[in-house]
Amino acid sequence: MTVIILTACPEGLRGHLTQWLLEISAGVYVGHVNARIRQRLWAKVIEMAGPGRAILVHEQPGEQRLSFLVHDHHWTPVDLDGITLMRRPTERSLPNPALPKGWSKASKRRRFGRKAPPTPGGGTTVQTNSEQNSDS
Repeated sequence: MTVIILTACPEGLRGHLTQWLLEISAGVYVGHVNARIRQRLWAKVIEMAGPGRAILVHEQPGEQRLSFLVHDHHWTPVDLDGITLMRRPTERSLPNPALPKGWSKASKRRRFGRKAPPTPGGGTTVQTNSEQNSDS
């Protein structure tokens, strides 16, 4: 069995693949073709894909019984002790440019174990209205 998955490929390629395979969903083609036809289809996919991406999965003798081919895809097949796995790249989040750089004052205090700066005089004092009027 052969499966071809296309992403952002031209309509002409999709039409060419429907001559040999069934389109079971948008961009997903499935069918039974021999190795010669599969190789020619894959060559046509690479030739016509343009900016699109493609993955081909087909049967192959061995323990896993399948093999992968990719074209312009960020997932890559990797052989690990005879088993082919698809390596997905890690996503790195970009910092938000709207946020200020560095640590907030509260997180700095938490991180370095410092308390808020003390008030002058060693404690908090509250003045009453009569004391405020007499000071002026």
